Amino acid sequence: MSDAPQKNVFGEPIETCSTRPMTGFYRSGCCETGPEDVGVHTVCVEMTEEFLLFSRSRGNDLSTPLPEFGFPGLEPGDRWCLCAARWQEALEAGMAPRVILAATHEATLEIVAFEDLKRLAIDLV
Repeated sequence: MSDAPQKNVFGEPIETCSTRPMTGFYRSGCCETGPEDVGVHTVCVEMTEEFLLFSRSRGNDLSTPLPEFGFPGLEPGDRWCLCAARWQEALEAGMAPRVILAATHEATLEIVAFEDLKRLAIDLV
């Protein structure tokens, strides 16, 4: 990760997604990214039961705790930095969770259309 401040989809400093549970590829609470983050964990979402079931059906069980990896397991209402491609896949299946744009990294826009993110944004008035 570089020392330069990371930006959200608005080009502003990225906001915290969640510290409970602690999220982010770097477990900083932010959806920051860097060369090591091949999954592009940049979309800050609020989990839903529907999405958790969808993700499990696609081979990524996010609800089962894995204490050996410091992963508590996610529940509906938890915020989490999700892989941009997984969010896009869920969008196409009609299962995408809502997004917190101010905490979603600008790198997401290389994978997901801004209009799609805005349609499911929690933090737009």
